[in-house]
Formats: sequence, C-alpha cells, structure tokens
Amino acid sequence: MMEPTVALQTAIRSRLLDRPAVTALVLPDHIRAGSTRPDKTPAIIMSDGTTALHGYDYTAQRAAWVNLDIHIWTLDQGQEAAKAIAFAVCNALDSKWKLQIDGGYCDHLEVTRAVYPRDPDPLVGHGVLSVEALIRWIV
Repeated sequence: MMEPTVALQTAIRSRLLDRPAVTALVLPDHIRAGSTRPDKTPAIIMSDGTTALHGYDYTAQRAAWVNLDIHIWTLDQGQEAAKAIAFAVCNALDSKWKLQIDGGYCDHLEVTRAVYPRDPDPLVGHGVLSVEALIRWIV
C-alpha cells in the first residue's frame, strides 16, 4: 500500500478519467496532483492533503482519515465553467461503487464542501472541493 494521500489521489484520478462527463470538460493530462496554479486549463489539481492515522482496525489493519482539496481551474471560460466541472467531479465521486484503492480499501468517501473563490484575475474561474475518505490497509 502506498502512503494514504497518494493512494487516494491515484484512486480519484482513475475514477475521474473513467467518467466521460469529466473528460469531456477537462483533458486527461490536465487531471493531476500538485500544488500550483496550472499553466494549462481547464484543469483539476488535487492538493497534497492530510492524513490522520486512526490506529488499528481489527488486528492486522491500519486505518486513516485522509482529507484533500480538489482545485478546478478555468481560463477565459468564466466561473460557471469551473462550477460545471466541479459538479461533474462531484457526480463522479458520488457513486454507489466503492473507490478502488491500490493495496487497501476506501470505506468512506465524501465531497464535504464546494467553494468558488473569486480570483483576482477576472478571466480565471476557480472552484475547490473538499474530500474526506477513510482508508484501510493490511499491515
């Protein structure tokens, strides 16, 4: 199992790439993890996130809460385009199917918040989705 935030980023990226409603709005190469404003838009960028280790679950499993933000960026498309992409991402992550984590399990995944801060540049659209997940893996 890889580090929980990396595992969650990888799983979320896979889910988003598997959803035509998302890839119709954002090119697959523009969906990535990172911490900077993108040079190509529209883009979906997952932050580094945080991991709160939750101890042992049963006897051989480790558990952790992982939180991260997903930033949606647009240029020359307006704030409405950022909101449309954010809605497609929310729908992709709001699935009855569990998110597949390499080497572990995702028992809980929820988009807990969506905000749309105004960028100082009026040509830039920006949305931020906050995600929480409970990840388990065998030790």
